[in-house]
Amino acid sequence: MGVRYFGAEVRRIEDPRLITGQGRYLDDLKIAGVLHAAFVRSGHAHARILGIDCAAARQMPGVVAVYAAADLGSIASKPMPFTVPVGNIKQPLNYQPLADREVCHVGVPIVVVIAESRSMAEDAAAMVEVDYEVLEAVVDWRKALDPNSPRAHAEAPDNLVASLHGRFGEVEAIFANAPHVFAETFETHRGGCHSMECRGVVAMPDPMGEGLTVWTSTQMPHMVRRLIADHLGREERTVRVIAPDVGGGFGPKGVFYPEEVVLPLVALKLQRPIKWVEDRSEHFVATAQQRDQAWSLEVAADRDGRLLGVRGRCLHDNGGYVPYGLVAAVTSLAAFPGPYALQAVDVRIDIVFTNLVPNTPVRGAGRPTTCFVLERLADRVARELSIDPAEVRRRSFVRKEQFPYLTGMKARDGSPISYDSGDYHACLEAVIVRAGDDFAERQKTALAQGRYLGRGIASYTEDTGLAPFEGAAIRVEPSGKVVIATGAASQGQGHATIFAQICADILGVGIEDIVVESADTNAFPLGIGAIASRTAVTAGSSVHQAAVAVRAKAIKVASEMLEASEADLVLEDGAVRVVGVAGMNVPLGQIASRLNGMSGIPMFAGLEPGLSATAFYEARKTTFANGTHLVEVEVDVDTGRVEIMRYVVGHDCGLLINPMLVDGQVRGGVVHGIGNALFERMIHDENGQPVTTNYADYLLPTAPEVPRIEIIHIQSPSPLNPIGVKGAGEGGTIPAAACIISAIEDALRPFGVRVTEHPVSPARIRQLIKAGLQASPPSG
Repeated sequence: MGVRYFGAEVRRIEDPRLITGQGRYLDDLKIAGVLHAAFVRSGHAHARILGIDCAAARQMPGVVAVYAAADLGSIASKPMPFTVPVGNIKQPLNYQPLADREVCHVGVPIVVVIAESRSMAEDAAAMVEVDYEVLEAVVDWRKALDPNSPRAHAEAPDNLVASLHGRFGEVEAIFANAPHVFAETFETHRGGCHSMECRGVVAMPDPMGEGLTVWTSTQMPHMVRRLIADHLGREERTVRVIAPDVGGGFGPKGVFYPEEVVLPLVALKLQRPIKWVEDRSEHFVATAQQRDQAWSLEVAADRDGRLLGVRGRCLHDNGGYVPYGLVAAVTSLAAFPGPYALQAVDVRIDIVFTNLVPNTPVRGAGRPTTCFVLERLADRVARELSIDPAEVRRRSFVRKEQFPYLTGMKARDGSPISYDSGDYHACLEAVIVRAGDDFAERQKTALAQGRYLGRGIASYTEDTGLAPFEGAAIRVEPSGKVVIATGAASQGQGHATIFAQICADILGVGIEDIVVESADTNAFPLGIGAIASRTAVTAGSSVHQAAVAVRAKAIKVASEMLEASEADLVLEDGAVRVVGVAGMNVPLGQIASRLNGMSGIPMFAGLEPGLSATAFYEARKTTFANGTHLVEVEVDVDTGRVEIMRYVVGHDCGLLINPMLVDGQVRGGVVHGIGNALFERMIHDENGQPVTTNYADYLLPTAPEVPRIEIIHIQSPSPLNPIGVKGAGEGGTIPAAACIISAIEDALRPFGVRVTEHPVSPARIRQLIKAGLQASPPSG
């Protein structure tokens, strides 16, 4: 047939449905008799609940029920289970479905109102009276470990959630003998995920039995099933969880939230379907956020600017609860030493409670902040030693011949972290060549005109393909259609397209003959979740393995049906054909029909029924993607406005299944990083009240702020999986803020400006320029 899908820019098979309005997101679910939920949430960052009066709310028109925790029994007030293991947490304090004693950030659910419509439920929710004893809140996370700091949880001994420590090498000796040691502090600020679709849950009891169906806009339907069953004390087989079309996840939709317990609980109590959809205001206080971190670090370098070691400490704001464990902080620690062949690392991360929304992974998890500090340290060495920043990186990178490369750090399971493959120098050189070697001249010319141009580069690594597995089952139907079922949920990435591409090549079918079923616990029994850029590696490899098994089975059966040697058979155009004999073939659908069984006719000896196979590729080691970004900016020194003039990405995620989809992932990730660098700032007042709770105050990049993003692909196949791929979901975000901040600092070098934080608003840039001018006059 001559068509090969793997590696081709195949158009997404999901899109005809989505762009013609046929997508079905959670709020599109139309269920007869559905009732609507609205939550009464804490209006205080920290308070003790003294009493709850729901009487007036229960009298409101259209109200069916109003529940506080006491109305729903102990299930509603016991701590919820965790999404990930929490064995290394000193104080594993999680949400209750409905708080009844203490609230630890603005937005904690306290009461749920059930009514005939959402507006009726919201009107009634406004009538609920909650009597609070307001407690002092921990808002400034930098002071959370001070002995006199208030406690984020009133009964907790302190605000320390946990401490993490990563170390390798002869740290003291490296720093004592290094020709150069520089100290620096950094700070990154929290923001949200702000997916186009907010969260939502629909729960419906089975009218004919004891089953429960839950639709939720999650990244992890199988984990949600497990956690709902765990919390409600039900058998998993009685709970079905479906993630319909989901409009973006970016991490926070991988968290297990109180609403995912409360809705099922209420639906079972009322024996009615219940629906809740988060509104945009709720999103700012009820969906997890990320990235408040402060770093104090030292970097050691030799006389040539080669990085030798990094040591220091990070303070990580966890927020009020730990529903997702320490993943964000753990990922920050494990991201050392980045792309650098450091001889020593000694980093401690102290994770602290505050009375703010929990801090869990948002695109990139803890990697963007570690990338930020490492890249800024590399720039610091370059500046201090008057070396080209690119040259510092060339001299410090892990070299191609060093793979597989043991970093010295440990993974979540305690195993040594090893980079599987890559060519870090190739990505760096590719972006430099693409951007051209005339920047210094252009910068000088612009400066003479009173314009301030800057160039930044930033490199990164990303662990992808996270363990343990994501399975896939492939079956051929008598019609010839091929059905791929998997537990891997999608939030718009194009999973169905890449699975179909992998399968189509192996089975010799057209991509239009493949149907993908996912994100339904009844469609496939096991699944982990679409997190950590893992789906292409784990589910993609399982699709490959299952397709290979189906292919082998089809050839074996066709060999008997065609009375031909297996060695003479090939799969092409939906049939098994005898090579060189025109017209001698048997369609896959006919083989499937034969294997589906016929009364009184025995099966082929040694073969199980069905032209199908199931595979679970087991990811025992992570694959590491990498890349380098280069950006050029112009800073208006009078207004502080930053314009991104050019953005070039050198990206290596192993073999590309679909370059067009990878480009989309990278570009989306870069835009996320632009928001982190220049716009997104979640501000709270001194009492923990969120201040930036709409998109007039909380800024996101829009089309005018997004430049054309040029992408260069370097392909270093991973030896760890059968298709040679690595994840691509977060590589666009990880180095973006570091790269943009580096360029801004370069542009403002005449003012002596140093930037060790993000985001930087125009006002902040004006402050930095003013401070630079006060410290020293412009150098021209």
